[in-house]
Amino acid sequence: MIPNVNNYYVDNAKVMAKGQITLPKDIRSLLRVGTGDRVTLICEGDRVVLMNSAVYAMKMLQKEMEGEAEKAGLYSDDDVVDMIMEMRAEESE
Repeated sequence: MIPNVNNYYVDNAKVMAKGQITLPKDIRSLLRVGTGDRVTLICEGDRVVLMNSAVYAMKMLQKEMEGEAEKAGLYSDDDVVDMIMEMRAEESE
């Protein structure tokens, strides 16, 4: 694996007959993926970005949730605690 000046890590993988590749060990380590884990591939023009699927899902969730706390009137940790206490009180009624 060869790091370059832009903090990219470059490595190669051979495409097998069924379109499969083996991710190099250093790349698997950087992505924190192992046997049975899932990866997400994102095609951007002539490039493919490969991400740990759990990380990708969290980033998408964060993007979708952006601004929702403010819409709900939650501006601090205390606001969140107050909301939880109110919801618990409603459930116990």
